[in-house]
Amino acid sequence: MATPAFNVLWLQSGGCGGCSMSLLCADTADFAGLLRHGGINLVWHPSLSLESGGEMLGVLAQCLDGRLRLDALCIEGSLLRGPNGTGRFHLLAGTGVPMVEWVKRLAAVADHVVAVGSCAAWGGITAGGEGPGRNPTEACGLQYEDDRPGGLLGAGFRGRAGLPVINIAGCPTHPSWVTDTLMALAAGLFGEADLDPLNRPRFYADQLVHHGCTRNEYYEFKASAEKPSDQGCMMEHMGCKGTQAHADCNTRPWNGEGSCTRGGYACVSCTEPGFQEPGHPFHATPKIAGIPIGLPTDMPKAWFVALASLSKSATPKRVKQNAVADHLVVTPAVRKTRLK
Repeated sequence: MATPAFNVLWLQSGGCGGCSMSLLCADTADFAGLLRHGGINLVWHPSLSLESGGEMLGVLAQCLDGRLRLDALCIEGSLLRGPNGTGRFHLLAGTGVPMVEWVKRLAAVADHVVAVGSCAAWGGITAGGEGPGRNPTEACGLQYEDDRPGGLLGAGFRGRAGLPVINIAGCPTHPSWVTDTLMALAAGLFGEADLDPLNRPRFYADQLVHHGCTRNEYYEFKASAEKPSDQGCMMEHMGCKGTQAHADCNTRPWNGEGSCTRGGYACVSCTEPGFQEPGHPFHATPKIAGIPIGLPTDMPKAWFVALASLSKSATPKRVKQNAVADHLVVTPAVRKTRLK
């Protein structure tokens, strides 16, 4: 007997829709076929489904009363609790009921709840702002508010299958992070041990953006870029946080080819809580006594200073010159090599 399809309901809350746009860049010529092959039935998605209005509300009603099994509730965008905790900044059209209330009701009957993107996970860009007017919409994530457990559903929330909210963080999130997570859930191959301490899927969050970066030779010699078009490492001067950000962007590139650093942009650590308010311009590296504040994970400052000093003193001329150019000025030497 065929295994029942894994029903996924996708709702958008306070966000830009960028994670849905990223999802459509999944590495396949047949997106719908990819889901079917993984045993996934996309019950409803605001941009991909034909049902609207009363038909869509009928789908929600079926989920709530049990006529339609809800295996995974995917939420894209932050949860808008304002003004003053009423949630009325964002009403689900045609219902007069705040989206946050719909999410609570649906989460209570879902086997799994999935936060798609950093807005749904931590609050993200929508929760940004400084001073007295910070976060005017009272935006938060499903189970976190920045790095503080809680959010809309509360720190103790568990889906009916026993897992906390699964945070597929990223801004936007990588399409394969979403499809791989849903397929693993559908196959019954995803458990609590597959989540990192912030409840992100370990298959991507146990990596660093630094892994596989095409600028790693420049990093090793601390040959740094000085302006956006330079080829050198962007950590020292250009604000790159790839040695701290948890993601596999450079070993699993977008569309098989791209990543922020490969495109010449510093990693802003978009998979991490609070990335939207780093306390400094995204393109600048804050320093104390000339030493970057944000050092590679697990590296003591004294070690980094000693390594950087040694590396810079040993930097080949080729690497030093290429680091501050927008193209290869000096190519690697061609010499006779022979195995011995």
